Amino acid sequence: MEITKVKKYTYFIGIDVSRNKLDHAVFRGRDMLFHRETGNDPESIMAFIMELKQLPGFVMTRAVFCMEQTGIYTNHLLGRLKTVKANVVIDGPLQIRNSLGQIRGKTDKLDAKRIAEYAYKNREHLRLWIPKRPVILQLANLSALRNRLVILEGSIAIPLKEEGDFNKKGTVKMSKQLSSRTQKAIKADILDVEKTIARLIAADQRLARLSEIMNSVVGIGPVITTQIIVCTNEFRDIKDPKKFACYSGVAPFMQVSGTMKGKTRVSQFANKRMKALLHLAAIQAMRNIPELRAYYERKTVQEGKHKMSVINALRYKMILRIFACVNQDRLYEKEYVRKQQPEALLTAPEITELADSIMADALSNGIEE
Repeated sequence: MEITKVKKYTYFIGIDVSRNKLDHAVFRGRDMLFHRETGNDPESIMAFIMELKQLPGFVMTRAVFCMEQTGIYTNHLLGRLKTVKANVVIDGPLQIRNSLGQIRGKTDKLDAKRIAEYAYKNREHLRLWIPKRPVILQLANLSALRNRLVILEGSIAIPLKEEGDFNKKGTVKMSKQLSSRTQKAIKADILDVEKTIARLIAADQRLARLSEIMNSVVGIGPVITTQIIVCTNEFRDIKDPKKFACYSGVAPFMQVSGTMKGKTRVSQFANKRMKALLHLAAIQAMRNIPELRAYYERKTVQEGKHKMSVINALRYKMILRIFACVNQDRLYEKEYVRKQQPEALLTAPEITELADSIMADALSNGIEE
């Protein structure tokens, strides 16, 4: 979860993270004091923090450490910064780069300096990083491992399947026999990972409840449930379905400038894996939910809408169902009726639900991938 903390910062430390080393650019206000290169290991990082504490007027609560999101390479750094209760900001590389205007040249030292400048420039609007629970980090690691195993399995099975249409049967049979133990081993590993994920979720009360709620929505299974929990930080970082639609590449964006009006499209800046899983969920729901199947046929056959535009609308409908159930802490009900409040035409949640429904229909009108 991220929060906005309004405070005055004195020191701004930009850190360029790579696998083996860290480049630190230390600023006091807008003035750069020095650059320091350290190893990407706990001992070197702690030594640098102790050096910072010797600076005149340095107070940890008045310093902010800013870095780009680089996955596991930040683990040692974040672990040490967490122990000293430092203010940490982690933003996307593209966001930092775009905020600095046109830049030329690239070195690790320059990148660290630019990250520190980004922190100073946006000092009044910095959103501080708050660590996720250990169980969420474990789920994220296991989900990534499962995805790699699935890709590896496909890289073996798909070519063998295609060979059957072009090679002799004897050749295809031999290839399948020679790779059969590998395929069985990969499938066994995938099953073990899935069982471990299920045990982790079942052992945590909050995650078990979230999983139960999401799995009650037709078309949503354990894989997409785990991915949503990880991506939303168990619905602590992202609580709004519209924000999640934007994050997962479902929300449309207009392309208008003066008299020029381009096609409304979804953004390419999205979590592509999350989008692919939502696509599979939408297809599954369309096949198993009569009203969604009727909606798809009405939009594509009767109204002539593009198939991908309608599927995108179905993705959004799935998101709305998931977030509605989670936010109301209830299982999905096909014939759910919201309790009416007396002396009110529409409650705030009803207005939001109506607006979301209108948006879902709008998604199917002229939106292309």
